[in-house]
Amino acid sequence: MQQGYFITGTDTNAGKTWATLALMQAFKNQHRTVVGMKPVASGCRVEGGKLKNDDALLLQQYASIHIDYDLINPYAYEPPISPHLAGKNNPVDLAALTSRFEQLKNLADIVLVEGAGGWYAPINDREDISDLALAFGLPVILTVAIKLGCINHAKLTAQAIAIKGLKFAGWIAVRTDADMPYAEANISTLEQALHIPLLGVLPYLKQPDFSALADFLALNKALIG
Repeated sequence: MQQGYFITGTDTNAGKTWATLALMQAFKNQHRTVVGMKPVASGCRVEGGKLKNDDALLLQQYASIHIDYDLINPYAYEPPISPHLAGKNNPVDLAALTSRFEQLKNLADIVLVEGAGGWYAPINDREDISDLALAFGLPVILTVAIKLGCINHAKLTAQAIAIKGLKFAGWIAVRTDADMPYAEANISTLEQALHIPLLGVLPYLKQPDFSALADFLALNKALIG
């Protein structure tokens, strides 16, 4: 692994998966090999006799090389609820996840790790997504769903990332609401408030086109090396 990033969001449905897949394509456009990881996922369905998550399957599909699903998504839970509740009988073990991550690091130039929910979403009775990011030690990219309340959510998350002591590599604005009034003004306010690079603004799309979305990302020198 040359570089890796942890993608978190201001909340559930903040565009983490679309942003992660757009980043995967953008790095591939830079002739880098890329793999993705979704360490913990709820709301999974049975496929081929195993629980699998739709977002994790997309990460598997768009990776530069084939990766076994169990390496991409070690903890897959069926109920669409918080992982600390869904995984009562099989709680997340950070040491196990770190071991899987270490394996992925040897397989590609870039490893993108997508979190679950928001920064403080619990993954077991003791730890949350921020602890997972700290265990992996990766710079953080924040996806911000551009909707009412996004400025407050983004500023709070930025403060929480700083408290954890992790590098804040950049943020991505995701237009999740086609009719959001003053969306551009909100994005401009966030640019001034966050003091980190805006990597791109992903437009609202009814159907995903990750190759097209990659064109809306401007990877700065700190990301592309």
